[in-house]
Amino acid sequence: MKALIIDGYVDEPACLGVPPYFSPYPRYIAGALRECGLSETDIHYLTIDRLRENPPGAGELIGKAELVIVIAGMTVPGKYLRATPISPGEIETIFRSSTGVKVIGGPIRLGFSGEGGKAAKGLGSGISLEGAVLAEMDIEAFVFDLFEGSEGIKDSKGSNGIILGKQPSIKLKAPETVGHRFRTTSEIGRWAPMGAFLLRQHPDYPYCMCELETYRGCGRTIHCSFCTEPFYGASDYRPVEDVVFEVSALYSHGARYFRIGRQPDLLSYHGTDAGGPVPKPDPAVLERLYRGIRNSAPELSVLHLDNANPITIATYPEEAAQIIKTIIKYHTSGDVAAFGMESADPQVIRANSLKASPEEVFEAIKLVNGLGAVRGANGLPELLPGLNFVHGLMGETKKTFQLNYDFLQNVLDSGLMLRRINIRQVMAFPDTPMYGKDEAAGKHKKLFLKYKDQVRKNIDLPMLRRVVPEGTVLKDVMCEVHENGITFGRQLGSYPLLVGIPASLPFRKFTDVTVTGHGMRSITGIPHPLSINSASPALLRELPGLGKKASNAVAAGLPYADEEDFVSRVKDGEKFLKYIEF
Repeated sequence: MKALIIDGYVDEPACLGVPPYFSPYPRYIAGALRECGLSETDIHYLTIDRLRENPPGAGELIGKAELVIVIAGMTVPGKYLRATPISPGEIETIFRSSTGVKVIGGPIRLGFSGEGGKAAKGLGSGISLEGAVLAEMDIEAFVFDLFEGSEGIKDSKGSNGIILGKQPSIKLKAPETVGHRFRTTSEIGRWAPMGAFLLRQHPDYPYCMCELETYRGCGRTIHCSFCTEPFYGASDYRPVEDVVFEVSALYSHGARYFRIGRQPDLLSYHGTDAGGPVPKPDPAVLERLYRGIRNSAPELSVLHLDNANPITIATYPEEAAQIIKTIIKYHTSGDVAAFGMESADPQVIRANSLKASPEEVFEAIKLVNGLGAVRGANGLPELLPGLNFVHGLMGETKKTFQLNYDFLQNVLDSGLMLRRINIRQVMAFPDTPMYGKDEAAGKHKKLFLKYKDQVRKNIDLPMLRRVVPEGTVLKDVMCEVHENGITFGRQLGSYPLLVGIPASLPFRKFTDVTVTGHGMRSITGIPHPLSINSASPALLRELPGLGKKASNAVAAGLPYADEEDFVSRVKDGEKFLKYIEF
């Protein structure tokens, strides 16, 4: 039997799978297929971007595969540098071309919408599934249960990871006879390492960020009005040893870039109920997790995190500080703890059961800055907070925009740093309290766009200059896109900065870059060190502090024999020596 997994990409509040990120979904599915008896060579993987290139044999594979699985769903859609999520039309085309069993799943099960500010609709609204089955809960569990005899496998494993129980036959049941359920932590404890081989089929291999799951579900008793995470139920923590074993398996297949991103709040991993608004963190668990990852992947290049709840930090500052110190001890620099603040308006906070007050978020920002603002080996601060704002929520008025702006201005004026500020309009999903009550998104659309532009110009720009001042050297920027004579690249990381280099550089090449200018959410840079005798005029003009007239004079004096020759013939030449080579 041949199975084809088509990755249409996912973007959820607590999971990212848009390249260069590689989400757990396809890996878990591949592991489930392996447990059902398929060999690695019978399990094929294509991203939707790769499929658009019409690679040889792709059409035939779709037509002949006995099982075609599509992963999709953008519950918090964003803008992506070089990837485009799957469209409804592409889903229909794929399924029309398939004669096998067809399954679609992932967060798309919750609904579909192309952008924030517009409510999601059920998958059957305007999208023809062409006989495919929608996995109404976990797609990996549904795929596993499709196989005859899968119910004979015990939900356990030996200490060495060997499967216990009866092996199913490589024969599919009728899809309509298969129930829908959530998978268990024991199952993904088996499937995650077994599916690690799929990494080698990713088009970005080996330069892709492997998203790691620690748990799903929210530990709060009352949930934010718009959030889809509660649909997964109560927090379902994976054992530390299972996460570490998965990292070890990925590492053995060449993975060197990891993000602990699949959870709503990393600090609450294996937290305990102490009667507070959120679980009480257990610093010892996070120490075991990070130490275990480092020991199992000793030469990893990136270890970052994603979500952290500011109310956890504000409620348990001592435990949070201990965990942040652990993270900084074992991670790689340039890390970002994304805070879901959502709003600084008390009225909106109350109406939508949001997590933290502006004062609590501010204290969390201060705590992370106090420990993580020191500049690390890759040129960025070790660990900084990021902020997520959501507009169009219940109770929003024109005053909400001013309160949010004032909060950000206060952070800036206080000398603190934020690595990124994400501003979006709510996407309301069925069965959330927000659904059907998102009229403010349309009502305030023009105001939202004006306010967002003001934040970019007046907050983001000076904040970016603070985080990466002119002259900062960023290590290992990977070149990804060419546009109008500029190469755009990013460091691989949790929320990488977009870097524009005025030169044509080869793709998948890592380059150290000197920061020479700032946009609202991106920077300009030049290769570091810059080979002065072969540099183009465009690169020379970007030398920090040189200017157009002086750069023309430098170009006219080419070539330069050495540092002494350069300093003797270029005005203030000694201040440029740290950026150049001969």
